Amino acid sequence: MSAGKLSIVATPIGNLEDVTMRALRTLRECDCVLAEDTRRTQQLLARYEIRTPLKSFHAHSDARVVEARVAELREGRWYALVSDAGTPVVSDPGADLIAACLEAGVEIEALPGPSAVTAALVLSGLRSDGFRFVGFLPRSGKRRREALEAIAKDRL
Repeated sequence: MSAGKLSIVATPIGNLEDVTMRALRTLRECDCVLAEDTRRTQQLLARYEIRTPLKSFHAHSDARVVEARVAELREGRWYALVSDAGTPVVSDPGADLIAACLEAGVEIEALPGPSAVTAALVLSGLRSDGFRFVGFLPRSGKRRREALEAIAKDRL
């Protein structure tokens, strides 16, 4: 059987109409959607009458789950990886799966789409020729303060 493919699919970040035609086609045609939260992803699929099966894939998916998905991809399956909102892996789960797919020689493609980082930058009024994305900060306490201090000291 031919090798499979993993499509990294960006999803809307607030408005379900902010999805690309390519993303919808991929979600409709792939064998299965790997979703951070199947309930949330089901809302998107239902909105566009997509009936592709869903499997859960989230931050707590362990190495056995990653190995199983990679084995299925190597057998010829086509999976789409989505997060709750935005692009998987960017402050979301999926890096371990992608690393394992790269190691196994599985084809990977990225489908760009809505970006909270870009939207925030555009609306900030700041110059956009240089910026730094640091992801989610610790919620509170000493670790949060230390992270903010490190960012403040950074001179791009």
